[in-house]
Amino acid sequence: MSKLFIIAEMSGNHNKSLDRALAIVEAAANAGVDALKIQTYTQDTMTIDCDNPDFVIQDKNSLWQGEKLYDLYKKASTPYEWHKPIFDKCKELGIIGFSTPFDLTSVDFLESMECPIYKIASFENGDIPLLKRVAQTKKPVIISLGMIGLNGIIEAVDTLKSNGCKDLTLLKCTSSYPASVENSNLLTISDLKRHFPDCKIGLSDHTLGIGAAIASVALGAEVIEKHFTLSRADGGVDSAFSMEPAEMKQLVEECRNAYKALGKISYELSENEKNSLIFRRSLYVVKDIKKGEEFTPENIRSIRPGYWLHPRYYEEILGKTATTDLKFATPMKPEYFK
Repeated sequence: MSKLFIIAEMSGNHNKSLDRALAIVEAAANAGVDALKIQTYTQDTMTIDCDNPDFVIQDKNSLWQGEKLYDLYKKASTPYEWHKPIFDKCKELGIIGFSTPFDLTSVDFLESMECPIYKIASFENGDIPLLKRVAQTKKPVIISLGMIGLNGIIEAVDTLKSNGCKDLTLLKCTSSYPASVENSNLLTISDLKRHFPDCKIGLSDHTLGIGAAIASVALGAEVIEKHFTLSRADGGVDSAFSMEPAEMKQLVEECRNAYKALGKISYELSENEKNSLIFRRSLYVVKDIKKGEEFTPENIRSIRPGYWLHPRYYEEILGKTATTDLKFATPMKPEYFK
């Protein structure tokens, strides 16, 4: 990942249709993303089929309030037999297809699919056995940092690196759905770069719109992940905070522009700026001057264009005498005054 890397997250927005899943891949590729990510689990690898209150989402502010966990994961899961056609479609369209495993068996399955990158979700970033198994694949790892403090991040990074991960990306993440702009705390990106200089830093963005993503690039994000769907009106477990194709295309374009705009540290004039020197000022003779005549505010001025002697010398020249005759509109030069 030597450039800004933009990921479209399909999650459960396929709505249990393989045709729709493949259409999402195509739309993501057309929007210009670098990669499309899915999730690898079944309802039985995530939880148990139980009606006890512990297994029902109680949060009144949740998009999934009242849903039984087992039913939600059954509805949102991507069937294992779809992985190959989805990954194949990604390859065909020139983007990277990869996934998030949620348990050890899903890592083994994804290894059989030759998954090129692994993503660790925020809800699993403290699952040390899972982190070890993923790191042992020696593949690049991207990990979201929702619901985890600095000590937990250090533990996760140490676990991944000590078990073989050489290419690690940390994503600032606010794990609410959707996330508010006010709670994004993007300045954390700069602090993550300070604490983990050997890791790439990015943003897993659950806000609506593209502002947070663009701002994250200005702060040094190298990876952007956004949930993606064909149309929010079609519904789906993640549709409410997912981008539509036109929005994703705009995000890709504007984030890449922001990334290009970072450039390098430079205080020199660019070649294009040199063409704008006409709009700066320099010192010119504005009234014919005879040899030996004093320079005054009436016969020299700081005016546009800015090709010649800098205005900083104006006060130094006033009161000195001309060494030669000078015509109106002559640019001032050091040899013209004593």
